[in-house]
Amino acid sequence: MSKNSGGAQAYQQQEQGYRDKALKMYPWVCGRCAREFVHSNLRELTVHHVDHNHSNNPSDGSNWELLCIYCHDNEHNKFHEFVLYGGTTEQKVAAATHNPFADLKALLNKPK
Repeated sequence: MSKNSGGAQAYQQQEQGYRDKALKMYPWVCGRCAREFVHSNLRELTVHHVDHNHSNNPSDGSNWELLCIYCHDNEHNKFHEFVLYGGTTEQKVAAATHNPFADLKALLNKPK
């Protein structure tokens, strides 16, 4: 067994531990889109760490929220954008002042 597979196995055990706790603690509903889950599709409900620290697993569940796989991906994309660009909100862009068609009529009526 390689060193990496041991780490992956430990992570899977840790993940299963807090996942089991979160599923017992919270209703099986996505915290973003409100999609409801049952046993047959429960694998699509994930545990999201609010502070993005997977080692921060307080027993009261205060760092967890249940999200469907789609909303979970979206949350991580927003965080990634924040890290890369410093925020996820659009910056104000000044309105364009140039009018490329200002002299269009004159150009069209110009003799050939």
